[in-house]
Amino acid sequence: MMKQIQATHSPDGREFAVKPLLHIAEDVFQRSRPGVLAIGGEPTVRIGAQQAQLDALEDKVLENGLHETLEILSFTINKIACEISCKCSGGGDAHATTMSIFNIVSSYSWDAKVVLALAAFAVNYGEFWLVSQLYLTNPLAKAVALLKQLPDILERADALKTRFEALSNLIRAMMEVAKCIVEFKELPSQYISHDTPELLTATAHIPTAVYWTIRSIVACATQIIGLIGMGHEYIASTTEAWELSSMAHKVTNIHSHLMKQLTVCYQHIDEKRHIEAYQALIRLFEIVHIDNMKILRALIYAKDDQLPLFDGNTKRRASLDVLRRKNVLLLISDLELSHEELSMLEQMYHEARQHPTRLESQYEVVWMPVVDRSTPWNEEKQKAFERLQGMMPWYSVYHPSLIDLAVIRYTKEVWHFNKKPLLVVLDPQGKVVNPNALHMMWIWGSLAFPFTSAREEALWKEESWRLELLADAIDPVILSWIAQGKFICLYGGEDMDWIRKFTTTAQAVARAAGITMEMLYVGKSSPKEKVRKNNVMVQSESLSHVLPDLTLIWFFWVRLESMWHSKVQHNRTVENDAIMQEIVTMLSFDGSEQGWAVVSRASAEMTKAKGETILKSFMEFDEWKELAQEKGFVPALNDYLLGLHTPHHCNRLILPGSTGSIPDRVVCAECGRPMEKFIMYRCCTD
Repeated sequence: MMKQIQATHSPDGREFAVKPLLHIAEDVFQRSRPGVLAIGGEPTVRIGAQQAQLDALEDKVLENGLHETLEILSFTINKIACEISCKCSGGGDAHATTMSIFNIVSSYSWDAKVVLALAAFAVNYGEFWLVSQLYLTNPLAKAVALLKQLPDILERADALKTRFEALSNLIRAMMEVAKCIVEFKELPSQYISHDTPELLTATAHIPTAVYWTIRSIVACATQIIGLIGMGHEYIASTTEAWELSSMAHKVTNIHSHLMKQLTVCYQHIDEKRHIEAYQALIRLFEIVHIDNMKILRALIYAKDDQLPLFDGNTKRRASLDVLRRKNVLLLISDLELSHEELSMLEQMYHEARQHPTRLESQYEVVWMPVVDRSTPWNEEKQKAFERLQGMMPWYSVYHPSLIDLAVIRYTKEVWHFNKKPLLVVLDPQGKVVNPNALHMMWIWGSLAFPFTSAREEALWKEESWRLELLADAIDPVILSWIAQGKFICLYGGEDMDWIRKFTTTAQAVARAAGITMEMLYVGKSSPKEKVRKNNVMVQSESLSHVLPDLTLIWFFWVRLESMWHSKVQHNRTVENDAIMQEIVTMLSFDGSEQGWAVVSRASAEMTKAKGETILKSFMEFDEWKELAQEKGFVPALNDYLLGLHTPHHCNRLILPGSTGSIPDRVVCAECGRPMEKFIMYRCCTD
């Protein structure tokens, strides 16, 4: 059978716009529904409404230039309509009738064949229902209806209900298949060529689909023509309805299969478009621009009629123009941005906005939510997004769908976004001046403006390892203690027994040394319930000062991690950078199971040690008491700690695994040997 069909196919290259013709056919089928019968009453549609529909149809025909097309095709359409009427009236073989239609349309493409056949059937079907609908109100329609014996059929409309429903279902299925075939023809050739495997697989099934659609047209036409002049016995028969339903089931299955193939083709097209858009984005960032608008429009999908931003201050939508020629900080994160991160960023943003005329306040923040598109967007995700967006005082992208997949790929492959938030800095010309300024922001706040990598390098050159760097902005009281020249002890860990011993011993040593020592508990990174309970106990037992909020404890450790990442970005290591050595030591303290302490006076004097070592040195204060009077408390303590040091140690440096910037080689801050690398999975529910 397929060989027969292929033998009739000899296209001569003639093309016409099939979609407008398909729309007209669909319009006929929709207006010819059996339910539109106006039996025993007035027409269901008012004259004014009818005229409006006719005008709309006429406009559509003119707009699509269909008049010229129909002038060329009308003969072919009429020929097919006559063939259908003639062959179906004689009760001929359905396959033979179908093949005769194939012969008429042999010089057309597959999509044109099926659309021409549907248009021809629409003529016959439309004429039948036009007379049926008007015969009670229009004398001409009544005369034609009498000649066709339609009144007898329409009076028994209830008995024909099942058959008409089956007819409507089959016509609907035929239209769906035709639309699908036309859609294959309209696939963009620049993204999917005819020899693409995905399209080859699909087009192999199209001749079969065209055959069964035209075969269904023949079946429908046979049913309509069969009603004319037939008696009550034919009307009462249910066999025909069953045959139509079987055909509809077959055509529906064909449509489902074609749609699956079409989906595969669209996936191929999307991939090609995605690659093209990604490469265009790479090229765009390599070009020098007058302002930042081209870059921003590429990053945040913006049609002319859309306002792609949401202003967190006014709670209204905004255009990208509000960012023109400004320093823009792109906050890139998923929907799991932590409360601590958001809280600290908000605090810094508000501090900058209190002095809007200052140079370091001349920037805008835009949140770009990057979400996983492989899972469907649901109400839960929408609520999480709206909750975060509502908490932000700065601009945000109005909806995650406005960020193209190519942009998401760019953030991951070029800017190395991987779960952990990024703060990408664009200068007023849209150039990336820092791939992640979040570390700068945590370390120096607005002082880091304009947040460029060059500014970061300059700030590090001015820095030394001192208490102000370690604990700046954590608690204002620390700066007050430094100004007063007091001795300061920062300590941490989770072991409450060690905390009690250490604080009690340290205070006794301070009294014995005749010094004032202020102590502050800074807990542990990622503080949980245990640190919160420790905070409460330290405060209630008056062991030392505490940071009043767990967010501040989190921030203390995040700043240290940020210092590490910032140094890594600038290729600094323990071997070539003194500050890096101190940072790694502090992070190693946090990675251990025991406590630790840093003792300082002003900026010049600092020493540190693990919990057991520094507790032992304080308990043996009598042995270095005289040295403390000669050299000073901190230098003497440092010397004594060095004397207690043994080569045996086990230091652990624990860093978040999703930062995307973990170097392959890290050396121990204590002995300089390369540290072993392990993968750790942690679940802390304390």
